[in-house]
Amino acid sequence: MTFEQCAASYIAAHRHGWRNAKHVAQWENTLAAYVFPLVGALPVAAIDTDLVVKVLDAIWLSKTETATRIRGRIECILDWATVSGFRQGENPARWKGHLENLLANPNKVSPVKNRPALPWQEIGRFMAALSCQEGIAARALAFAILTAARSGEVRGARWQEIDLEAALWTIPAQRMKAGKEHRVPLSGGALALLRAVPRQGDIIFSGRKRGTQLSDMSLTAVLRRMQFEDITVHGFRSSFRDWCAEAAANAFSREVCEHALAHRLPDRVEAAYRRGDLFDKRIVLMQAWSDFCTNPAPSVV
Repeated sequence: MTFEQCAASYIAAHRHGWRNAKHVAQWENTLAAYVFPLVGALPVAAIDTDLVVKVLDAIWLSKTETATRIRGRIECILDWATVSGFRQGENPARWKGHLENLLANPNKVSPVKNRPALPWQEIGRFMAALSCQEGIAARALAFAILTAARSGEVRGARWQEIDLEAALWTIPAQRMKAGKEHRVPLSGGALALLRAVPRQGDIIFSGRKRGTQLSDMSLTAVLRRMQFEDITVHGFRSSFRDWCAEAAANAFSREVCEHALAHRLPDRVEAAYRRGDLFDKRIVLMQAWSDFCTNPAPSVV
């Protein structure tokens, strides 16, 4: 078995357990671009530390994040090959106690940077300007801000997920980053926005071609048209969280705010005791956020 054959078998065995087709494509594309040209045709049993380093060294400094993901993927494939009986010995792609001695710490080579966010104090001014923008992408961006949802969750939203009477948006598990169903209470502002969106099929924020969703760049393009060059769509989740911490800290607990962002609680013991999603409290939180976006007075909460 060659390394490429083992990679194909590994992906085939796991693809149905991965979140979506995009994740599968990322595996296939990065392996084809950076790994197969060097070691794809070699017997998997011949893959050693020198070869793994050769693959990674070419992009470790220039594309550090991609390189670290590739290392993990190589490690998974080699583990599969070992369990399947196609190779023996320790995994040459393992990091701890092995490659960490040969390659620079990726966090020091390319420190993780937070995505630029708009200061929460400027949300009101921004939302007023956004309301003057035409097009479905601008409405999608506004909905993302009002719900503190991820771009992909908004762009993939279906009418069947919305209960206008109950003021509820239920995002199915397969569309969530954590793979768990997420209930979003819809504020008055979010409901008004949805009622104003024309229905053109199942997808709420439909792209130019009927039945297709907007691209991620469509929302970014709205920001660029508004001359907000230094912030990202994802950054509005940070704006919301900063508002929670600084302006609404006395009204809402950290757990309520983290649930609103569909974040997993970092403490497993704490998470085990808090199995609910604090929905009733989040109804009040999201309405307060919507009110602040519309009328950012200091006394809103």
